Amino acid sequence: MSVTLTARFHSSLDEIPPGAWNALSPDDNPFLAHAFLSGLEQHGCIDPNHGWLPHHLGLYEDERLVAAAPLYIKLNSHGEYVFDWSWASAYARYGLDYYPKLLCAIPYSPVTGPRLLVGDNEDADALRDALIGAIRSEIERRNWSSAHINFTMDADAHALRECRWLPRFDWQYHWINRGWRDFEDFLSALNHKKRKNIRQERSRAQRTGIVCEVRHGDELDDGEWQTLHDLYRSTFDYKGNFAALTPQFFRHLGRTMPRNVVAVLCRHDDGIIAGTLMLRSRDTLYGRYWGTFAEVRDLHFEACYYQGIEYCLRHGLHRFEPGAQGQHKMARGFLPTRTDSFHWLADPRFRAAVGEALMRESAAMDEYHAELMAHSPYARST
Repeated sequence: MSVTLTARFHSSLDEIPPGAWNALSPDDNPFLAHAFLSGLEQHGCIDPNHGWLPHHLGLYEDERLVAAAPLYIKLNSHGEYVFDWSWASAYARYGLDYYPKLLCAIPYSPVTGPRLLVGDNEDADALRDALIGAIRSEIERRNWSSAHINFTMDADAHALRECRWLPRFDWQYHWINRGWRDFEDFLSALNHKKRKNIRQERSRAQRTGIVCEVRHGDELDDGEWQTLHDLYRSTFDYKGNFAALTPQFFRHLGRTMPRNVVAVLCRHDDGIIAGTLMLRSRDTLYGRYWGTFAEVRDLHFEACYYQGIEYCLRHGLHRFEPGAQGQHKMARGFLPTRTDSFHWLADPRFRAAVGEALMRESAAMDEYHAELMAHSPYARST
């Protein structure tokens, strides 16, 4: 690549025009959309009190944006879903500061997607290398401990391996549409025990008289948006955690990304007692925010998993990612799927030590996957 590129860091995504940013994404992943990321900043979800400061990277040829990355200065490790607390503790034991660090990720969203945004440029590989180089240069210039790129796609992962970043992986549980006609056809692919259990769970939820309605963002009124946020917040309150997403951000999604929003409203006696808010792309449904005002057996499975699977089957979506963790998802047709992250620690001593630890961790994760697949819910290998 012979052209001269200039790296600029932006303290707000609104400094980058939406069209220029969105043109660099290789697909319609909703979490990379300018509307989603800028909405987090505009509506109080991203600020230093939460440990997030926007620091987005743009590569410019003259004044034209040719590559970019969603970057954040992190003052803690909350909301990342790739856990590095032990690394921070090790730094502290040696009297070193682990924070701030630099993170390339989607806040509060453990979803795989593009991270090094290069569009369909014929120099895509060189632009990825330039983004990686600019990130490393920034942590060296600022004397920060590290940089991290979480939940990467294959092209980004390849570039980061070539640049000798430390790889780390984990397993999420995803549902893949194998061309089933409907929910019963999907059930027929499961072994007898899992098929029977799912039918029992759905029957118990339905016998309560609760009706699940599926709506898109432009089909929700203001009261329903408020209820969805109240439900989301109730989950965090119950677990003693902080609900970072604001009611204004939820409504922002409805205004700016209405057909990407998929809500399941669980009604009983004309009142909403539970619900979940999901996002979708052309081929993937992403389960996100669940809450309930009443404990109803198996309603979580119905609203968060089975309604989502039925939605994918009706609309021809290929994949359903219901969120991080949760081995119980396997019994409901979701199989372990690898998710990758990459890490650069500036101190070579810590980089070597963490690299050795990650090699041991990866061997254990491979063994865990083999153990999981020995209990596949499908009657035949899937």
